[in-house]
Amino acid sequence: MSNTIRILSLDGGGIRGIIPALVLSEIEERTGRRIADCFDLITGTSTGGIIAIGLTIPGEDGKAMYSARDMLNLFENEGKQIFHRSIWRTIESGWNLLDEKYHAKGIEGILETYFGDSRLKDALTNLLITSYEIEARTPWFFRSNKAKVSSDYDFPMVKVARAASAAPTYFEPLKLDTENELDYYSLIDGGVYANNPGMCGYVEARSLFPDASDFLMVSLGTGELTRRIPYKKAKDWGLAQWAHPILNIMFDGMSDTVDYQLRQLLRPHEGNRRYYRFQTRLDSGNDDLDDASDRNIRDLKLESKDMLEDHHDDILQLCEMLSKE
Repeated sequence: MSNTIRILSLDGGGIRGIIPALVLSEIEERTGRRIADCFDLITGTSTGGIIAIGLTIPGEDGKAMYSARDMLNLFENEGKQIFHRSIWRTIESGWNLLDEKYHAKGIEGILETYFGDSRLKDALTNLLITSYEIEARTPWFFRSNKAKVSSDYDFPMVKVARAASAAPTYFEPLKLDTENELDYYSLIDGGVYANNPGMCGYVEARSLFPDASDFLMVSLGTGELTRRIPYKKAKDWGLAQWAHPILNIMFDGMSDTVDYQLRQLLRPHEGNRRYYRFQTRLDSGNDDLDDASDRNIRDLKLESKDMLEDHHDDILQLCEMLSKE
């Protein structure tokens, strides 16, 4: 597989980022390499964007500052602060009907603690983070390769992560100041069009590496929704009742659609597997983006470990490939 470009894609999913973080931790342990050293391009949406950023920030020694285990610890230890809502906030937001569910200060404080002064150009490997510009009404991509050559495009990683994870109804949009003629961008979670950013990553990789002989895609999900929406309830729902369910339906449906597309595009070739998708059903873990309770975190970890056991041979095969320079 000489000159094969390796792509890592990380779905959005709020606190369910625990699932891909645990899978990545397993990969690092088995390969003995940091994730940024294993892939030529990492793309992420929402919580996947936060993980992608964390794994590509350089430390003082020039190597990755954080391991995948560190990212797992971020969700375990900081989830309650990210998704903290006081009684006053509940009342102030009209029980989430009049305003976003959470103040941004919780997530912004965590991002500043972890990502500090790092900038997009500092990424240790090519980085593609999705967002959406609501005033221009267009998809927005944070590209580290562009940040390296254009100072106007070199944003703080804290801002990139905040923009990527500004899920509608959960957090307010990010107003990102810029020095160009627009003055600012108004950005929300890229999950509204690419909750599974795998296809975005594949197209980006083909653009960045036009002479590549082949591509290897590793796509990590944050759990398939299994909670039923009964027809008897949904048939009488209006805007208020559909707001949260429709967001989850969009995220889940888009993820599965991209998975299907990539399976067709990256079929095995000459005995080489070109596409890996690791996803689990949320049979016990809660599919809510913001359930950071101890019990749900434990359930998500258990389901992740069950998935790793079910895909033991796939993980071994993948890690063998990623261990090669």
